[in-house]
Amino acid sequence: MAIEHDYFGLLSSGPDGSIFWSETVDLGDQTVTVDLTAPDQDDISPDALDIAAALISGLDNVDAAARRGMLAEVDDRTSEVTEFILQQQEAFGEDLSDMLIDVSGDDAVDLIRSLRLMSMTILADEHGGTEPFAVLEYALDADDTDEVLLVNLASDGSVQSVMSAD
Repeated sequence: MAIEHDYFGLLSSGPDGSIFWSETVDLGDQTVTVDLTAPDQDDISPDALDIAAALISGLDNVDAAARRGMLAEVDDRTSEVTEFILQQQEAFGEDLSDMLIDVSGDDAVDLIRSLRLMSMTILADEHGGTEPFAVLEYALDADDTDEVLLVNLASDGSVQSVMSAD
């Protein structure tokens, strides 16, 4: 079986009924891997595919919203964003400024600005549910993705949560 969509084209299901689509898209001067997945094609609505296409097409706005979501957690000393920033400061020490694309003197803001969006995974079967519809993966060092921040988005593109995955 298969699903056809204007943006994604023909989405064929695997032998187990699952759907997987992957593409590399440009975001500024970097590339981002975008995956769309669902365990069963029957769980994917046309609306979910339309929203997924809009998120991919508007990736620059999605990225900006995710970074605002990270910044909103900086003042909370117990947030995973703050913990991630402290880990990066400890790991890089005085070399941290070499990793930053813009140095304003506020390490937290500079670090969030300097994170690379590595990937976006769209969980198309979660449209309208309480689980994340899309997960964005950010890393400071593209060559070392052991320590990353994951930004979970709802179907409407709003930030649900930010968590570290170290």
